[in-house]
Amino acid sequence: MQPCLERRDGEAGLTKRTEAMANVAVIGAQWGDEGKGKIVDWLSQRADVVVRFQGGHNAGHTLVIGNVEYKLSLLPSGVVRQEKLSIIGNGVVVDPWALLREIENIKGKGVTVTPDNLKLADNATLILPSHGEIDRAREEAKGANKIGTTGRGIGPAYEDKVGRRAIRVCDLADPDSLPLKIEQLLVHHNALLRGFSQPEVDGEKLLQLLLEVAPKILPYADRVWERLDELRKAGKRILFEGAQGLMLDVDHGTYPYVTSSNTVSGQAAAGSGIGPSAVGYVLGITKAYTTRVGSGPFPTELTDEVGQRLGERGKEFGTVTGRKRRCGWFDAVMVRQAVKVGGITGIALTKLDVLDGFEEIKVCVGYKLKGETLNYYPAGMAAQAAVEPIYETFPGWTESTRGARSWADLPATAIKYVRRVEELIETPVAILSTSPERDDTILVRDPFED
Repeated sequence: MQPCLERRDGEAGLTKRTEAMANVAVIGAQWGDEGKGKIVDWLSQRADVVVRFQGGHNAGHTLVIGNVEYKLSLLPSGVVRQEKLSIIGNGVVVDPWALLREIENIKGKGVTVTPDNLKLADNATLILPSHGEIDRAREEAKGANKIGTTGRGIGPAYEDKVGRRAIRVCDLADPDSLPLKIEQLLVHHNALLRGFSQPEVDGEKLLQLLLEVAPKILPYADRVWERLDELRKAGKRILFEGAQGLMLDVDHGTYPYVTSSNTVSGQAAAGSGIGPSAVGYVLGITKAYTTRVGSGPFPTELTDEVGQRLGERGKEFGTVTGRKRRCGWFDAVMVRQAVKVGGITGIALTKLDVLDGFEEIKVCVGYKLKGETLNYYPAGMAAQAAVEPIYETFPGWTESTRGARSWADLPATAIKYVRRVEELIETPVAILSTSPERDDTILVRDPFED
């Protein structure tokens, strides 16, 4: 059953199909965990190709299809649809062993992944075992000042990429050059490991590991930039799937408590090898409240029973790490800033049903900092930690919104809340999600036909 398309005034009806269909980039507009997996899976019904363009296997996208739950970290969400082409772009850092495990795990749920329906950019950077060792040693050494990484080596792999010493997918096809590349890489890795009093990496063992995994990974390797150009010219619809969230962007997020890649929509082009003009509609995903995993500032965080209630109702545990998420009220200042920086066209508002039953609901509409009022999230670490939220309070609703597929199914106060959020973030809600189920979705504007 397909959710109905509704106009913004609530009048049901289908929009007129346009001749030129937009490609769509989906990015998180908070600190990740916004529900991108469900939205990407839902949109992939309309797409021909789904592309991951940044991050690593620290992403956690959960899809619920029928009675089957899929937890994906590295594979694009479109992979659960056998007729779609899935692509891992050059902007992703790839742990080849984790990729093979994920392919095997999803096979156990009836999804077959082959080189015909999954393409891996041949110029993507590889995550090696030593990257994880460095990542974990570094976090442990920071103690209370740790960033809160997943410890999977994503950050160190990106460091090697920009340091021009990384081993890439294409290098697996050139075994004669691998020993020298490994030797040059380990000069850096082993120096770091010695500094953290950790065992050094044996170059010969690493070489054997790479030679063993090469024939399993190389069949997926492809010139993704060329493949995407062909698909675009053929008029195929391309869906670009981001990981994490914009406030974890290495440039625009809560630095240094960020991920190691750019999570903005511009990375969809750079991280897949396609021109920016090919990325049309940008859909930002945001919860109807706010969550964060790991360390870092969080102006609207609630450590009381309200925050606990949000976490319990929303089942707020990290897909990858299992860590309990920190919860708080919706931060309109932060999301509005994400909208501007990310070039977001419309918002997918998720988990509205988690707010059911609250007597009152608050939204952050500004910050106080040293006696001043701010309408933006400052860049400095100390300022980000010191800002205090200014709230606007709304009446809650007692009726259930879970499973709603039409504006008519929503309480008037819930609609009022959504409309006010739109005003505060200066962006329309294009999609409203009311449960983890794929079809419990109200489509206001189809991103592929906007």
